[in-house]
Amino acid sequence: MTPPLGDIAHIGHAQLFSPDLDASVAFFTDYVGLTVSGREGDTVYLRTFDDYEHHSLVLTARDRPGLGRLALRTSSEEGLHRRIKAVEAAGGSGKWVEDEPGIGRLYLTTDPDGHEHALYWESEYYRAPDELRPALKNQPQAKPNRGVGVRRLDHVNFLAADVLANAEFQERVLGARPTEQIQLNSGKIAARWLTFTDKSYDVVYTSDWTGSTGRLHHIAFATDTREEILRAADLAIDSGVFIETGPHKHAIQQTFFLYVYEPGGNRVELCNPLTRLVLAPDWPLITWTEAERAKGQAWGLKTIESFHTHGTPPVA
Repeated sequence: MTPPLGDIAHIGHAQLFSPDLDASVAFFTDYVGLTVSGREGDTVYLRTFDDYEHHSLVLTARDRPGLGRLALRTSSEEGLHRRIKAVEAAGGSGKWVEDEPGIGRLYLTTDPDGHEHALYWESEYYRAPDELRPALKNQPQAKPNRGVGVRRLDHVNFLAADVLANAEFQERVLGARPTEQIQLNSGKIAARWLTFTDKSYDVVYTSDWTGSTGRLHHIAFATDTREEILRAADLAIDSGVFIETGPHKHAIQQTFFLYVYEPGGNRVELCNPLTRLVLAPDWPLITWTEAERAKGQAWGLKTIESFHTHGTPPVA
């Protein structure tokens, strides 16, 4: 059993591709409440107010939406090299790059589905400019006075052609712990939730109904309270943001959620999972059946059809 804190310390940041970069930046700053921390050509770096690093999200202009890299910070330089050895021992490969501000060298590799993962250790602590300096010295940045004002990047949900193979990559190669899963009547694993920390999940793999590889289901940002999810829904209808489903509560992981689409076409979840932690070092993997999932979400709401079919980049 991997200990609660292994060689991967936490999710660092995620990269999204957008065919409408300016509109996506406006969505994440004005509606979600992120702060722009840098720009380089067709790439914009943004941060949540409680992130200690330079950026939490990278937006890059592309013809089609989708996920670029997921960056994972290791708990030490030694841990980074242990994970690289594990990648290579499993038959994988990678390369070194140094192409992001505030971050040292990143080791790029992929999961079996082709999603790019960047592993790194070296990172600069964010220093807020005077206009963003917080009153409390143990907070990296003042809370935003606009939008939802999310606290952190919470998790990434990948779409995958083979959920089990990719989940086992996270477990055996990167050291994640599985916490919950969906198993179909056929025995196939349709989804699995995994964690690197004492959070109940950091990454998720969900079966891609198209059989495609390398696609994104959603990225998620955490709020302090459930009430902020309700406020996010009100802000969405006031500002023309498309709500796909919610506010509601998931049965799996018990996350209170709101799903919206950003202008580039990517699904974004605003969530409040902060009350639930997995502290047991021997936490048993919880399995949900088809019959149990057919009951819908926690309070009986049926899952909307697009939740199973929409992913980025889109397929014909």
